[in-house]
Amino acid sequence: MRILGIDPGSRAMGYGIVEVEKSVLTPIVHGTLRPPTGADLAIRLASLQEGLIKILEEYRPHAASVESAFVAMNPRSALVLGHARGVALASIASHRIPLAEYSPTQVKAAVVGSGRAEKQQVQQMVQILLKLDKVPGQDAADALAAAICHAHGGKLAGVRSGRSRSRRGGGSGLVVRRMR
Repeated sequence: MRILGIDPGSRAMGYGIVEVEKSVLTPIVHGTLRPPTGADLAIRLASLQEGLIKILEEYRPHAASVESAFVAMNPRSALVLGHARGVALASIASHRIPLAEYSPTQVKAAVVGSGRAEKQQVQQMVQILLKLDKVPGQDAADALAAAICHAHGGKLAGVRSGRSRSRRGGGSGLVVRRMR
């Protein structure tokens, strides 16, 4: 099973795909989509969508995991981040890929063991877990962490928080979980 992780952002959107077979995680691809610097928001969002659709079509993931929005920021930043998340969610849904959403705290807890882990800790743990030659960039590491969370910690994250919600997605027969 291939899982796409997304760390949404309007200036940099991290992505990472891991393959899971018998509890073994294998990294497939990771990186950061960067729209044109200084472009209007609509152009940046279109660029992110084009890049994400290319990834979806080339690597054909079976599931996707997206970090939910961090709420402790200013309203303008939250709105722009919401637009970028919308692009990611719509692109994934248009390909009928089951989607799970996890809070940043849940992702960090599933990968590092602490929901208050620093970004550098997430990067290092992702490198260790996936046996990468070098530490991935922050956005790509966060995306890979979201994929790892779904692969290994997703079910536990929902049980721990007691707030998981499941629904069927796109006729695929796979369960989609939204974790808060």
